[in-house]
Amino acid sequence: MDMAVAFSNINWLSVLAAAVSSFLVGGLWYGPLFGKAWMNAFGFTEEELAGRNMPMVFGGALALALIASINLEMFIGAQANVGFGATAGFFTGFGWVSMFLGILYLFENRSMKAYLIDAGYCTVALTLMGVVLGIW
Repeated sequence: MDMAVAFSNINWLSVLAAAVSSFLVGGLWYGPLFGKAWMNAFGFTEEELAGRNMPMVFGGALALALIASINLEMFIGAQANVGFGATAGFFTGFGWVSMFLGILYLFENRSMKAYLIDAGYCTVALTLMGVVLGIW
């Protein structure tokens, strides 16, 4: 399939919904679920995090999630169902993203705790993205 055909088959509503879903998972993951553990694993304080440019952080995160969602949509194809979307999303998050994070974290000497938090988010968020994309 060429790129023009791939882009013409994108369901933009599902792509946007998938991007928002990963954004919401991130809010839960790095908030009430693992927020304190994540802060501890990376040595962040509440004050440091509060001092960030939040519109840039959230806007950038949503833009990057949108790009990831478009990429996953093009990877799984417009004809994907929920099961294939979930499977492709899981293996994208676990098999590619989490493994490359693992490589980076080994060389950066980061903790296993930090790795599991970040890799877990990537796997869950991309699995849910695949589900959302597979629904439509």
